Amino acid sequence: MKLSGWGRSPLVNAQVYVPRDLEALQKLLASKPSVIARGCGRAYGDSAINSSATIDMRRLNRMLAFDPKTGQLIAEAGVVLCDIIAAFLPRGWFPMVTPGTKFVTLGGMIAADVHGKNHRKHGSFRGCVDWIDVMGPDGSIQRCSSKSHVELFEHTLGGMGLTGIILRAAVRLRAVETGWIRQTTIPAPNLKSAMTALERAQDSTYSVAWIDCLATGENLGRSLVFLGDHANASDLPTYRSLHPFATPAKRKLSVPFNFPCFALNRFSLRAFNALYYRIGVWNRGQQLVDWDSYFYPLDAVADWHRIYGRKGFAQFQCAIPIKRSEEGLSALLQTVAKAGAGSFLAVLKRFGPQESRFSFPMEGYSLALDFPITTKTSHLLANLDRITIEHGGRFYLAKDSRMSAETLRASDGRVASFVRMRAKSGWKSSFQSAQAERLVL
Repeated sequence: MKLSGWGRSPLVNAQVYVPRDLEALQKLLASKPSVIARGCGRAYGDSAINSSATIDMRRLNRMLAFDPKTGQLIAEAGVVLCDIIAAFLPRGWFPMVTPGTKFVTLGGMIAADVHGKNHRKHGSFRGCVDWIDVMGPDGSIQRCSSKSHVELFEHTLGGMGLTGIILRAAVRLRAVETGWIRQTTIPAPNLKSAMTALERAQDSTYSVAWIDCLATGENLGRSLVFLGDHANASDLPTYRSLHPFATPAKRKLSVPFNFPCFALNRFSLRAFNALYYRIGVWNRGQQLVDWDSYFYPLDAVADWHRIYGRKGFAQFQCAIPIKRSEEGLSALLQTVAKAGAGSFLAVLKRFGPQESRFSFPMEGYSLALDFPITTKTSHLLANLDRITIEHGGRFYLAKDSRMSAETLRASDGRVASFVRMRAKSGWKSSFQSAQAERLVL
C-alpha cells in the first residue's frame, strides 16, 4: 500500500504489518531485513515508513498501571494521547508535555521527543519519561532510563524509532484542578515586540505566538502571543466550578476534499492573516479557554491537511540559538514575505535550555511554517534551510519530508555521533525508515 506522513508527501509503497502481541512482533523483526515502527502517522514526512516492513503499533495499546500519588502512568507504545487525556483528565491529571495534536501515540512522542508550548519552563517530553522498554535487533527487550542503559535511553528520545521498537514506557502526568486554561492574548505589531512579550512570559506555564508571515516593513513578524496557565477551581464561574473538568461539546468539522492548487495564494493568505490578527486584537486580554481549544485547535478540523491540495504540503521547522534568534528570524520572515508564499500556520515558540544526544530543541526560538508543495516553495525551502544554517540553527526531523543529508549534517554536529552509535549497536541494519535512508542515518 502507499503510505505518507501527515504532509501527504512523499508517498512510499510499503508493506504494513499489525502485530497483536510481542511474539508476533519478534517474528516480524526476525523475518524482515529492516523495520520501522509507526503510530498514528502524524509525523509530517517519511520518518515512520519502511518499504519492506512498516509496523503499525496501535494494537499494542494497553494502559498497564497508574500511581495516583506520583502521577506515573505505565502504558504500551500504541496508546494514543487522546485516550490518555480521556481517561485521566476527569481524575485530575493532564500530560506534562504535549505536542500540537492529541492524535499521536506514546511511542511516537518518545521517538520524536516532542515539545509543547511549555518547553521554556518544563523542557521536552523526555523530562516526564521515567523509563522505556525497547526491543532490540535480536528481539530482546531492554529497560532503559537516565540511570540504566543510559546511551539507549538518550538516543531513543528523539531518535525517530531508529534505536529499536519502543514497547512500553513510564511517564508522569501533572495534577490539574480543572479542564480550563487561563489564556492571555497579546497583539504584537512586529517581531521584536512579539519576542519581547515571549521573553517577559517566563512566569507563564505556556507561551506561543502565531505570526503573520506576509507582513512586511515595520509590521514584519506581527503576531498574536498566547500565554496560558491551568485554571484553578477558584478561577471558574460558579456554573462551571460544579463540574470543573466538563467542557463544551464541539461540532465536528472536516475538509471533505482536496482544495484546488490556486486556493492558497498570497491574496487569500493575506486576507486570512489580516482577519485573524484583527480578531486577536479584539479578543486581547484574559479569558478562559477549554483545554482542547488551547492545545489542539487544528484537531477540531478532520483532514485539515487537504487544504494544501492533492500534492500535499511540507512543514519547515527550525530552532535558532538565542543569541542569533532575532537576526535569524527576521531573515527567514523577510524571505518568506518576499516570496509571497506565506503560511497561515506560522508558529513561534521560545525554547529553554536543553542538553540531549539527538533531540531537536535548543535554547532560543523555534519557527514552524507550512507550505503547499510546488516548484516555487521548493526553492523557498532551500533558501530557508540556508538561512537557518548560517545562523547556527537546526531542523526538526518529525516535521521533515525533503531535507538532504548534506543539509542535516551542516546544521547539526551531533549527526555523526548518532550514526556511529547506530552502526556500533546494530540498530542501522535492523531499524530503518525512508527518512533515515534519505538522510543517510
